[in-house]
Amino acid sequence: MSFAVQWIRPLTVVSAAGFTGAAFAIRATMDGPIEQYSGAALSAAIVYTIVIFIWPLMSPLLAGGAAVVYCWLIEFAQLTPIPAALSERSSFARLLLGAQFDTIDVAWYPVGAVPLVTAHWFLRARTRSQTDLTPVEP
Repeated sequence: MSFAVQWIRPLTVVSAAGFTGAAFAIRATMDGPIEQYSGAALSAAIVYTIVIFIWPLMSPLLAGGAAVVYCWLIEFAQLTPIPAALSERSSFARLLLGAQFDTIDVAWYPVGAVPLVTAHWFLRARTRSQTDLTPVEP
């Protein structure tokens, strides 16, 4: 296993913790659209890190697509009464599922995933190019 591959999971844990901390910090210090939009974007970023944690060698584009689609599924589930009912009973469920559908959130999920897809893509390409330059002994 290469050095880069063995560090993927620890880096995703640190990243997810950082995104979660940023989301809570923004929520605690700001109010209004910044809180709402950053929350949606950071949610997608957290889901992206979870996807990469589960499948470390997944392509960045596929992981980003999976993260956005998952976020959209959760958002559209809010059109049903189930997430709201669960959110009334549990703060944790409210954090995970939300309580009401918001069209603007649908647009902000890709905003959270695209920068990670781009960074992951470049890091992956850089790692591959460095391993291609490594001399092979006969």
